[in-house]
Amino acid sequence: MTCSLVVNSKSGNTRMVSGAIKRALQAAGVEFVHAAALSDDADADQVALEAQGACAADTVLVGFWCDKGTCSSSVAALLSVLHGKRVFLFGTCGFGASEEYFRQIIDRVSSNLAEDAELAGWAMCQGKMGPAVKQRYEAMLEQEPENARYKMLLDNWFAAKDHPTKEDLDNMAAAAKKAVLGE
Repeated sequence: MTCSLVVNSKSGNTRMVSGAIKRALQAAGVEFVHAAALSDDADADQVALEAQGACAADTVLVGFWCDKGTCSSSVAALLSVLHGKRVFLFGTCGFGASEEYFRQIIDRVSSNLAEDAELAGWAMCQGKMGPAVKQRYEAMLEQEPENARYKMLLDNWFAAKDHPTKEDLDNMAAAAKKAVLGE
């Protein structure tokens, strides 16, 4: 069994998850034939190059950070050219509200998959957000102290600050093993 790994990580959360997944799969005997970081602003040539390397494997693992409920345009472009591949999607996002919320994100992201690609599985977890996000939420709340939505956003920033946790990493690795190896 071979895998490739392409990761788009802005703050390091998704990169951290990808490391846990890769270590777990390697420990289970999976060979990685390609691994790459994909930037948010990757051009068509870089996407094509990473897709070529990724398609050398039986299963392609694609990690993304979530912004406004979906992946970056470079990840969407990559997914669209993974013809005939088994694909495992994993991502991180600032909100970890529910499995239903994660499913909505995966539905949007997986809609970019090539028609003949197979979604082998997926996993999502909450990830910490940077201090600039906290400052923005605090400024919004300062302008409107009674705004319940702004309070919820700031509360969520604090709830997310320690993610991904060890439990998150273990769960993500277990989901990848199940999708890749059937375990």
